[in-house]
Amino acid sequence: MSKATATGSTKGQQQQLSEQELRITANQYGNELKAIASKIGELELQMDEHNLVIKTMTPMPEDRKCFRLINGVLVERTVKEVLPALKTNKEGIAKTIEQLTAQYRAKDKEFVEFQQKNHIRVAAA
Repeated sequence: MSKATATGSTKGQQQQLSEQELRITANQYGNELKAIASKIGELELQMDEHNLVIKTMTPMPEDRKCFRLINGVLVERTVKEVLPALKTNKEGIAKTIEQLTAQYRAKDKEFVEFQQKNHIRVAAA
């Protein structure tokens, strides 16, 4: 009789561990999605800042003096030198946002499939 009880409790522990592993994996998916979304938001803010500066600098004379912060160092340049660099940076940020958005969608799809496969419902906070 004690063997049956021991075996029964072992099965319960295995089921419990499996539920715990599922919970941990689901939390990891959620954390990864939050991190990607946070990075996308941060990059969108940078993109807005770049757009604002480009919009402000475009009508200015090309030989006008301006200042740019590069790796924590404020350097003096002209609009002619800075504007192309800003546009290039903006394009790079846009590409990165596209890549992160695709990564987010793929990870979200993977998470949904994981939830369906394991019959997991996320509780509302």
